[in-house]
Amino acid sequence: MSVFTADWLTMREPYDMRARNARVLDAATAAFAGRSSIRVVDLACGTGSSLQAVAPRLPGRQAWKMVDKDRALLDRAARRSYPATTVTTSAVDLARDLESTLAEPADLIVTSALLDLVSRDWLQRLVSIVVTRQLPFYAAFTYDGCVVLEPDDPLDAAIIEAANEHQLLDKGFGPALGPGAAAEIMALFESCRYSLVHGRADWKFGPQDRDIQLSILDGWAEVAHELGRLRPPDIQAWLARRRDAVNSGGASMLVGHVDLCAAPMS
Repeated sequence: MSVFTADWLTMREPYDMRARNARVLDAATAAFAGRSSIRVVDLACGTGSSLQAVAPRLPGRQAWKMVDKDRALLDRAARRSYPATTVTTSAVDLARDLESTLAEPADLIVTSALLDLVSRDWLQRLVSIVVTRQLPFYAAFTYDGCVVLEPDDPLDAAIIEAANEHQLLDKGFGPALGPGAAAEIMALFESCRYSLVHGRADWKFGPQDRDIQLSILDGWAEVAHELGRLRPPDIQAWLARRRDAVNSGGASMLVGHVDLCAAPMS
């Protein structure tokens, strides 16, 4: 299931590629060295950025099952196949049909920018399936609530607090875990005797990255308005100051994410 537009996913993809944690990606793919074929399921695949990042690191013939609720995104993903891969798509409501989606044979489950959107109950369902089938699991870009903005502004903390609070609202899977998702899934896997490799995968935007900074700032202002905790004129003034800083070439931004790989202990 995706709540993102194709334009947003296209904008963020090069930053995702740059930010992916190499050590975690190595851990997710190293176990398949020497394999002649591999079957991968990509949950909430969006436009297929996980395939673009992971497929070059996997050997042999690859069969990717791309899963998303948005058929338009699936169509885009299907057109971006990687050499020696076959791609099938599945339009699925993952909130409802997770178990049937993962019923087919698979060797690796991957996802990106999904876990902070789901509920604790849904995450428990996912981990239960993965562990029961003794599959490895690789998740990139789980937002952890850490944000650093330069130059700073007196209202930054309140806006980020509002954005993080909004992350906890229902995104279609029940009350979302938001910034707590990475810690929650790691605890679940550890309790099931899975080994974990995890690391930072932060977005780091400099003065040259104006468009994506502006898009993120607009989104934070929008959710702050939705929550109603702050005065609208204050939010608008904050957004104007931050946009001015970006447009003048003097702004930078860090948005915190965690990558993780979980695998059965041998």
